Amino acid sequence: MTGYILRRLVGLFFVMFTVATIVFFLINLIPGGPFSMGERGYTPEAMANLERKYGLDKPVTERYFNYMAGVAQLDFSYSTAVMGNPTVLSLIGRTWPVTLHVGIYTIIFSFGLGLLMGIVAAYNRNGWIDNLVTLTATLGITLPNFIIATLLLLIFGYQNGWGDPKKWIIGPLWPNGPALLSWDYFLPVITYALAPMAVVARYTRSSVADALNADYVRTARAKGLSDRVIMFRHVLRNAMIPMITVLLPQIPNLLTGSLFIEVVFGIPGLGKFFVTSIFSRDYPMIMGLVLLVAFLWGVTYLITDILYTMIDPRVRITGGGVS
Repeated sequence: MTGYILRRLVGLFFVMFTVATIVFFLINLIPGGPFSMGERGYTPEAMANLERKYGLDKPVTERYFNYMAGVAQLDFSYSTAVMGNPTVLSLIGRTWPVTLHVGIYTIIFSFGLGLLMGIVAAYNRNGWIDNLVTLTATLGITLPNFIIATLLLLIFGYQNGWGDPKKWIIGPLWPNGPALLSWDYFLPVITYALAPMAVVARYTRSSVADALNADYVRTARAKGLSDRVIMFRHVLRNAMIPMITVLLPQIPNLLTGSLFIEVVFGIPGLGKFFVTSIFSRDYPMIMGLVLLVAFLWGVTYLITDILYTMIDPRVRITGGGVS
């Protein structure tokens, strides 16, 4: 197991190196740059000075080797668009914890409630509970999160008068970071969790329903085992493999934030930088965020493979991977 994990981590290093190389040359193929006159109104002299300051006046291959040398020392350069030009690492360190808090609460809420909904729906197939869960899941997947955010603001902020409505919009506690257990998380987490909760509920229902129809479940019932024992000892254990395959890859998306939710609720998190850095051509920030996402995806798939072996003893880790 240890050797397998080490090989995967080495493989993750090469994946991140390849991703960094591809993204670096792709973003440098785009015409213009962070200080193009038509976009920010800099004079030619000012733009030349700024490009010289950030090394953008050098050939692209030289910039690439300089950047990769910096990455090897955990130096991801400076943001060219954020006021004060902070380092990419300090900017991520300042904004990601806020996004992580929202993301972790979202994972707990969406996965917990989604699993419960899927299990209940599978036990009541084709009944009104199953139809209700299916309808809720469909709405959660199809409704955009900014629509859900607006509706929740109207319902909880304006209609029922839950405190000052402005609190839900500008979030006065966010600049200093709310406490780990704070009502300021309530609406953002609900909004963010509906879509993943719907996905979890749908796949849980499908996996559990297939397991309930298996021969070993009928044998367990014939032996007189209770529904609780059958569910936890047989059904869930065998249904977890397909569920893990589909559900765990959602975690990197939830841990890196959402532009719409962070803008609507005034959350100073990392999600908005995924979009604003592209429009502002903040090359160092784009590279830093891409590498962060690549790392999260690699670690997620490594954890997925390890969980396979923990849940199903028939799965073994070999030299070539999971079998």
